[in-house]
Amino acid sequence: MRIRLPAMLAATLALGLPATAQADEIYGGGYAHGVDTPFTFDTGEGGADLQLGYRFDPIAGLEGLGGPQPYVFGSVNSDGDTNFAGVGVSWKAELGKVYLRPGVGLVIHDAPELRVDPATEMRTDLGSRVLFEPEIAIGVDLDPRWSIEASWVHISNARLFNSEQNPGIDMMGLRLNYRM
Repeated sequence: MRIRLPAMLAATLALGLPATAQADEIYGGGYAHGVDTPFTFDTGEGGADLQLGYRFDPIAGLEGLGGPQPYVFGSVNSDGDTNFAGVGVSWKAELGKVYLRPGVGLVIHDAPELRVDPATEMRTDLGSRVLFEPEIAIGVDLDPRWSIEASWVHISNARLFNSEQNPGIDMMGLRLNYRM
């Protein structure tokens, strides 16, 4: 049974947002879905993703860890393939106007629970409903409110939930950020 994205996003928002927090940044972007990288096996998926998210102020008291910022986001696939929603933390390492933004989180998705490639008879499902979501972006501050990032987002079970297979899905694209 496929999970509906609005329900997934609502649940993620309810679980991932601090009760009194104000979003300090909103972001959105377009991504190529199912990009072939050394971190994935072919899942047979494609299309484009629209991703939207919020980043919050850095977590108070964790400045010694680089000031991680919690985030929540959702991703919708144009071809009806895997949609997902998640929460995580990211860090912004400023290098002047250019910066790096690594992050790590968890997502829930609506991909099939079992999928087998008929040509190879290999399983191409994602192995579990909850997946890890590492990401990294390189960005540039356009002005005090706007920035743009080229980013890579990966979702997989890291073979922790299913040691037999781990196809994963990689997305690469651009996102525009607006500081509130």
